[in-house]
Amino acid sequence: MSLTQIKVGGFGGQGVILTGTILGKAGAIFDKKYAAMSRSYGPEARGGACSAQILVSDEPITYPYVIQPDYLVALSQEACERYAIDLAEGGAVLYEKELVNPSAAPKTARLLGIPCTRIAEELGSRVVLNMVMLGFFAQVCPAISADAIKEAIRITVPRKTIDVNILAFDHGYQFTNAQ
Repeated sequence: MSLTQIKVGGFGGQGVILTGTILGKAGAIFDKKYAAMSRSYGPEARGGACSAQILVSDEPITYPYVIQPDYLVALSQEACERYAIDLAEGGAVLYEKELVNPSAAPKTARLLGIPCTRIAEELGSRVVLNMVMLGFFAQVCPAISADAIKEAIRITVPRKTIDVNILAFDHGYQFTNAQ
């Protein structure tokens, strides 16, 4: 069975839950795979810790929660410290390079940093930092296709923001200065 486990963590307001929703839709609707997504967040509306768990598989998923993520997307230091310990052997940590020090990751982890907040600001909208990260993720993770993620973005974000979100995704996908 080809099961990929993904955990996205960060603070409320960084688009963590939206990122998980888009990945789940991309896998299930556009890549025609089995997918499950769950989320958790603190009582704070913005600024509190939150996470999304996404599983994507070619076969039915029997347990809908991430046990050992193959990929950890860490948008905050707290998320990296909290979830990196559970990373699967040889898993990857994709992290916000200017906010996160990935030293909590296991020695076998692939560490891949991108300054997604700065890139989003350069595009004129800090709120698309998660789309930059999604593009970077699509470059690294073969379980969900880049085309599927772009289509999921188009059907998920508000219509008037589609262009800037796709532009941010493309910038993340083209980023090549990973560690």
